[in-house]
Amino acid sequence: MPDARLKEALKKYFGFENFKPAQERVINSVLSGRDTLAIMPTGGGKSLCYQLPALVSDGLTIVVSPLIALMKDQVESLQARSIPCGCINSVQSLEERRSVFAALERGSLKLLYVAPERFRSDRFINALKKLKISLFAIDEAHCISQWGHDFRPDYTRLDSAIEKLGNPQRAAFTATATPDVKEDILSQLKMRSPEVFISGFERPNLSMNISEVGGVGDKLGKITALARDFKTGIIYCATRKSVEKLSANLEGTGINFVSYHAGMTPAQRDLNQEKFMSGLADIAVATNAFGMGIDRPDIRFVCHYEIPGSIEAYYQEAGRAGRDGNASKCEILFSYADKRVQEFFIEGANPKLDSIRAVYKILRKNAGEDGVSVMSLEDISEAMLKAGVPKTAASTMGVSAGISLLRKHGYIERFDIGGVRARATRIMNPDISARDIVFPEGLLEEKRRRDEARLKDVLEFAYSRGCRQKWILEYFGQTGYGSCGVCDECLRRISSPAAAQLSETELTIVRKALSGIARMSYKTADPLVWRPRFGREKVALCLVGSRDAKIASAGLNGLSTFGILKHCGGNFVRELISRLIDADLAYIEKGEYPLLGITRPGAEFMLSRTDDCPVDFPRGLLKAPHEKKEGKKRLKSSRSAAPAGQADGFDPENLSPEDRLLYERLAAHRAKMAAVRRVKLYQIFSNKTLAALAVSKPRTAQDALNLPGIGEAKAAKILPGFLKIINGRDL
Repeated sequence: MPDARLKEALKKYFGFENFKPAQERVINSVLSGRDTLAIMPTGGGKSLCYQLPALVSDGLTIVVSPLIALMKDQVESLQARSIPCGCINSVQSLEERRSVFAALERGSLKLLYVAPERFRSDRFINALKKLKISLFAIDEAHCISQWGHDFRPDYTRLDSAIEKLGNPQRAAFTATATPDVKEDILSQLKMRSPEVFISGFERPNLSMNISEVGGVGDKLGKITALARDFKTGIIYCATRKSVEKLSANLEGTGINFVSYHAGMTPAQRDLNQEKFMSGLADIAVATNAFGMGIDRPDIRFVCHYEIPGSIEAYYQEAGRAGRDGNASKCEILFSYADKRVQEFFIEGANPKLDSIRAVYKILRKNAGEDGVSVMSLEDISEAMLKAGVPKTAASTMGVSAGISLLRKHGYIERFDIGGVRARATRIMNPDISARDIVFPEGLLEEKRRRDEARLKDVLEFAYSRGCRQKWILEYFGQTGYGSCGVCDECLRRISSPAAAQLSETELTIVRKALSGIARMSYKTADPLVWRPRFGREKVALCLVGSRDAKIASAGLNGLSTFGILKHCGGNFVRELISRLIDADLAYIEKGEYPLLGITRPGAEFMLSRTDDCPVDFPRGLLKAPHEKKEGKKRLKSSRSAAPAGQADGFDPENLSPEDRLLYERLAAHRAKMAAVRRVKLYQIFSNKTLAALAVSKPRTAQDALNLPGIGEAKAAKILPGFLKIINGRDL
């Protein structure tokens, strides 16, 4: 269709003067009769790409939409424009569905919105066969891929339904798809010589930000600042429990918000969503159940209270900000500990074969003569527990995942029945027992691997030090983009001056931080190379002297660098670590867990006495050092003078690199001895005593009696193991 006629139709039906970027090319592809896949961002105008062709073409366009609420909003919006359309879904009354079919038979509808589960019914498909279908449009097409972030088993029926309907033209649309998911969509829908459009992932009005936080207090402070500065937004929480806790914390703050999660009644969810969408509430605190169809244009910020499970989910959710094109902020409140929540989800979403067979066994046992059972997820879970299935395997999350796999591979089908909230399950072949359930080789393992890989991608994104938006674009296979200039990383680079000459105090802090990283690493034969052992959060906790149980259990509270930057504060130390990474003095090693290591240049600087430091020292975060109490009694010893460099006696913080390595081995031995004896570390030897041993290196117990904290009793009962380490017999 000529451009002029398309724009005329655009103005006539939708009141727009011009198309958004890429819309016109996609529409022309659909109008040419080509199968089409369009991957366009949230807010990019995907719906128009099938709605406008439907209005200017002969026949009926079927639109598959995964959510009834989304479908309802679309239909109401079109009907308000006097566009003839209707929908068929499970919440309609029989009379409402009959009315829609009557309109279809009269040929008076141009678009029919359908939930994917309707295609389970051959009767429904046979009714559609009588109609002239010009286009079969699949919205949220990523749901068809089991490798995507939002797989829906009912989508896998669509290729069969399309074939039964005479293979009409296909058009698929989604906001987020990696190259793998894109290929899966094309394959699953059996698209014929398709045109593929990947466009508009870039959202120049969105500022992507990641803030490392220490705990609930830090998170609440960030959220109240976002609410104050940006007013309208969505705060995504990973769990229903997080929504409830955050909502309780926000009460009384004056923030005008609503809550939303799947545990609320449908009426509560609808009311709160309407309050937010109509502007009666400024902020929604929600799980990802608050998702598709949220198209309020003036959302100024989207905050993720915990890390999301995938980059796809994050970018789709973040993309709900700034749909009016105005500047908006997207922020992840990042704490590495929150990873455990997503790991829990991965565990629940990937049941083992025995667990899936247990689900099938319960369903088959409770089925009537017609092969149908009516059980909720909770009913199935309870029955599995009674049958002796472990609690983790019998969780409702695991049951739901097992049912999805059983449905996808044709062992069961699920359907709604009137008047009952629980869904019904039909056993497709009663002769198949639980032990006969099998899946393609490697399928379950591959799904888990991909889920875990997606979470690792999120962690890599969080730890990345380049432009946030560029990183995401490259993740989705789009290259050649420059820096966005508005994310936290870009702004930091723009605003940060060249690293200034550091003061003596600042140089000492940098060296102490590097020393802490080195002490928490494995030494190698090369004196300038350490292999990382711990992540950056654990390093930060050790440097500030955290009493976290994980620090103590790893024996890190016995290191000479434990608490070495306690006076600086956690926020400063975390930011300093980021600056060390920027300056190539430290690095993140990728792998199963991201570990913090010290680079060769970092080791060289730590051991040198040069003042030439490339670190852009973080300003304004440093806490004032604690004042030392005057008149503190010093431990007496028979030494006439402290060794060189030890003006205040044996100070663990001022050891030479060689002595510090010996100190660490002695501290590790002390931690083991304290654990066996169930006593405090200082009851074995104090840090100062260990430092004295490391510096003096006594050969015998008699030599050690001159050192602080070592009397005859400890020399006889405790010292022998330490002497073995010093003399190289127990390395």
